[in-house]
Amino acid sequence: MTTALKDKRPKSFPPPEFPPKRLPLFARMPPAVFPSVLGLLGLVLALKRATLEAGTGAGLADLAMGLAAGLWFFSAVAYAIKLARRPTVVMEDLSILPGRAGLAAASVGGFAVSAILGFFSQAIASVVLILAFALHTGLVLLTVRALLAAPPEARDVTPAWHLSFVGFIVGALAATPLGWATAATAILWGTLAVAVAIWLYSLWQLTRRIPPAPLRPLLAIHLAPASLFASVGGLLGQTDLAQVMVILGLLILTALVLAGRWITESGFSPLWGAFTFPLAAYASALLINGWVVAGGILTAIALGVNLAIAWKVIAMWPKGSLAAKTNAATA
Repeated sequence: MTTALKDKRPKSFPPPEFPPKRLPLFARMPPAVFPSVLGLLGLVLALKRATLEAGTGAGLADLAMGLAAGLWFFSAVAYAIKLARRPTVVMEDLSILPGRAGLAAASVGGFAVSAILGFFSQAIASVVLILAFALHTGLVLLTVRALLAAPPEARDVTPAWHLSFVGFIVGALAATPLGWATAATAILWGTLAVAVAIWLYSLWQLTRRIPPAPLRPLLAIHLAPASLFASVGGLLGQTDLAQVMVILGLLILTALVLAGRWITESGFSPLWGAFTFPLAAYASALLINGWVVAGGILTAIALGVNLAIAWKVIAMWPKGSLAAKTNAATA
């Protein structure tokens, strides 16, 4: 009788610590910061192209590129410290959507940093580009492993798949000015096929069910591949493809604007970082392909939008709320 009563007793837990135990530095670094950082990297690249077209303001654009690259480097080091404490934490971050999107944006950001460095030193840019390709390839393999281990409902295609599986196109954007035209062309056509598959499947999904309101900002990511294909096609001299992608990008952007209230129905969240890098990428695409006035206007719009979103998202990081709201893993 006594034994039976003991078995029914609730388990005892240690009393909560007061004050709460402080985590080691960067132990819960949230990957969700990286989409907004990627948006800033794209923004400064658009600003640089706008200044090249205008023939003025290059010094300010160069300063902005340095600051954005420095922010990406700081964020990458912070995550590397977290990873060094417990390497398996990366699989925990990859098991959830904000973590997968964030880490993919982190490695794609390495390509963008290489594109920035290409304006100053092609040798350093080439080294960074090779490292970014290795990093992103490794991350894609881990992402596939995480998806295969996830329950069926977590394996569904989302717009964030563009970051992981089409993100190599940003590497082609950095590779083209370095003279790696053959590699850039191969990446262009390879990622184009993947992007088309994701676009078509996502369009079919929209006809079957309505995305939940908190995830709707991710729909903006569909603009990024079209923008980058237009930019890389323009740099490689594939004018027809570039102009088709500019028009496709315009159609996607128009649809996003018209559905803006519906997409933002749930209010501000860290997922709004998904608005930033596609907007900047399309501004660059317009500038590269001769739509200078439209590209300049969109760059100015992106300047306000991207800075505002990045400020709100990054400000959540030191408070711990960004990690909490995106369920970041703890090392």
